[in-house]
Amino acid sequence: MKTFDIPIIYRSPLISAIKNKRKQQDKLKKDFTPTLLDLGGLQVYLARHFGFCYGVENAIEISFRTIEENPERRIFLLSEMIHNPQVNADLQSRGVRFLQDTHGRQLMPFEELTAEDIVIIPAFGTTLEIEQQLRAIGIQTEKYNTTCPFVEKVWNRSSQIAQKDYTIIVHGKPGHEETRATFSHAAAETPTVVVRDMNETRVLAQYIKGELPVDSFYHRFKGQHSEGFDVGRDLERIGVVNQTTMLASDTQAIADYLKQTMIGRHGLTDANVGDRFADTRDTLCYATLDNQSAVTGLLEVEADLAIVVGGYNSSNTSHLVELCEEKMPTYFISSEEKILSPEEIQHYDFHSKTEKRQMDWLPERRPVRVLISSGASCPDALVEAVIRKIAGYFDAAETIESLVTAF
Repeated sequence: MKTFDIPIIYRSPLISAIKNKRKQQDKLKKDFTPTLLDLGGLQVYLARHFGFCYGVENAIEISFRTIEENPERRIFLLSEMIHNPQVNADLQSRGVRFLQDTHGRQLMPFEELTAEDIVIIPAFGTTLEIEQQLRAIGIQTEKYNTTCPFVEKVWNRSSQIAQKDYTIIVHGKPGHEETRATFSHAAAETPTVVVRDMNETRVLAQYIKGELPVDSFYHRFKGQHSEGFDVGRDLERIGVVNQTTMLASDTQAIADYLKQTMIGRHGLTDANVGDRFADTRDTLCYATLDNQSAVTGLLEVEADLAIVVGGYNSSNTSHLVELCEEKMPTYFISSEEKILSPEEIQHYDFHSKTEKRQMDWLPERRPVRVLISSGASCPDALVEAVIRKIAGYFDAAETIESLVTAF
């Protein structure tokens, strides 16, 4: 796989050494057991896969190269490059300005742009409508487009089944940049509707089966369906794609549920279900799958707590937290600065979207066993910083230095 030129500030000697060794030992990536860092009174178990993915590294490389090569031009990001506050802050400190926030709200009018300006499209991609607006100004969107290739894969899959007259069901978060972009691309070719989760999927299934009045659909799925969507006509043939960072198990369950709904509704068999339900296969990116599988392997270890590092608005990171929460106390933090002391930690509750403080988060018994992972937009340097912060409470700083050479 291609390697990228990423700023050294995001790298970690310790994490790089660990990842390189695991890669040599498991080139086919079939071993999802964690890596143990034995620091005496502290035992840290690192997930097999975590941190920057292909799409993120590609976006970062293009962004920083663009800044270096264009010192005299104004450079804008359409919205957050990735969902990591440190990376976005670094770009802003170099003079890059955001045109929109992560929810698509305008921070600067497009009318203030000129054809001489550079606008970087983030890794999530963007809508066809925004691309058209920028091109009308004379902005070269294709030259500075960092859309992840795995997101584009979803768009291509949508296009393929749209050409066969299937309606697209997008499993994703309606307000997320990637889902808005995928919806735009799909809706340009075929009727499209977004479902957030299994609860909304069950409601959609009721419309498919004719159990709910058609008129109520437009209120229930307001802002989540394409213009001119016809419930009676457009739910006769469907296919499911997803926001690439959703939980794999959730997407599979939604696809299976809708497939069975179509079988029951139309009296189909496995042999002819394709007449009504498109086989889209899985459209999650490799990193999402690997990171989720690695967390599943991580959770097989008996431990006291889990820490997941990443941006609070990162979808793929929140799903790793969700997996860990099912098994043990889990702390979602954006950096080592959220670890206030051995007695207190400040962490993010993505359910209520608020930060909370937890006392007595580190148990008194020894050794303390901590599971650690991070999202696909989180620099490895942050993970190392978290490990070092906790290790400092156990007088294990020198042990970490020896581990760098040991791996």
